[in-house]
Amino acid sequence: MFKETKLPLNRDGFRKLEEALQSFNNPEVVFEATGVYSRRLQRFLDDLGQDYTCLNPLVAKKQLDGLRPYKTDRNDARHLAETQFIMNRAVTYKISPVYRKLMDFSRFYQEVSKDVATHKNRLHRSLQLVFPEIEHVLSNTNNELYWSVVSQFSQASQVTEEYSFNEVVDLILKGTQKKISHARAEQIAHSLYSAARLSYSAVDDDSPVYLQVKHLVNQIQEETKLKASIIEQMTALAKELPEYNKLLSIPGLGVRTVVSLIGELGDIRLFRNSNVLNAFIGIDLRHYESGDYVANDHISKRGNTVARKILFKAIQNIASAAHYHPNHINNYYQRRKLENGQQGTKKIAIAAIHRLIRTIYHLVINNQFYDYILATKG
Repeated sequence: MFKETKLPLNRDGFRKLEEALQSFNNPEVVFEATGVYSRRLQRFLDDLGQDYTCLNPLVAKKQLDGLRPYKTDRNDARHLAETQFIMNRAVTYKISPVYRKLMDFSRFYQEVSKDVATHKNRLHRSLQLVFPEIEHVLSNTNNELYWSVVSQFSQASQVTEEYSFNEVVDLILKGTQKKISHARAEQIAHSLYSAARLSYSAVDDDSPVYLQVKHLVNQIQEETKLKASIIEQMTALAKELPEYNKLLSIPGLGVRTVVSLIGELGDIRLFRNSNVLNAFIGIDLRHYESGDYVANDHISKRGNTVARKILFKAIQNIASAAHYHPNHINNYYQRRKLENGQQGTKKIAIAAIHRLIRTIYHLVINNQFYDYILATKG
């Protein structure tokens, strides 16, 4: 051990680190990935043009298991430095700024989506107190028209006692940017009146729950707009990448799915084969047997949870689009479902995801568009 020191992750710490690196010939830098905290160190080393090895925490744990009975951040750093002399660790590939931005956008989108789901659940609970019947006035409860109706008419007594029928119709027409006819607005007003007459509120007319409803609707509307804006910005970035149109050519994959996948998977050309990509996503199978006992195979779930979620939904979208846009992945998915009935549909979906990943990998590596005839040959 030549020298040991503790450096803060700020400009002063990075300046001292740069001085230390410059004092050596061909220094090797190794550290363990710690989520957002190690990102600053990575950015500094990238800006400096310094090669480094950023270890996955699981890989680091396996490499150092025999060396750290007392686990501390200091011991981990020391052991990583000591083992660097005996382990042939690969230099970490520097991610292109485009892929980094897409990944950050994707994580931002996922967080906003979680916020929307949380606020929708809270809104449902609030409406159960004030006007539960309003949730059945429109068949689609996930668009701007519905949010406008809920925001304006969450108090059933106002609908029946304060507004005339024509006033309700006018408010419906003015309250949304969605183009609807006068006849459609009248139909909604009739449904609203019928629901309001049946409703019995659990709170007083001056209850703060009504303020909560308006607040939640406003939050959902703003977050929905933000989600659309994020996808637009991701699309503008992803369009410049060669794989964008290749992935978009797969039937059932829309713009949102494609840009989210690129954001989560990064540059697919860096993976040696589709099996490595499977492991990165976390759908590689784990097999266990001992003596006569053979356990059921399960996916590892050690990889990218967001990518798994996107791919699982993608299989459903592929199945929905297959009526007009056939593809070999849906052919396999439907055939397996017929063979197994209603049992094991999740396992079948995972198997279909394997095929989708192989298809994605093949199209990107070979710079090809999807061709159903080619995909079903042989």
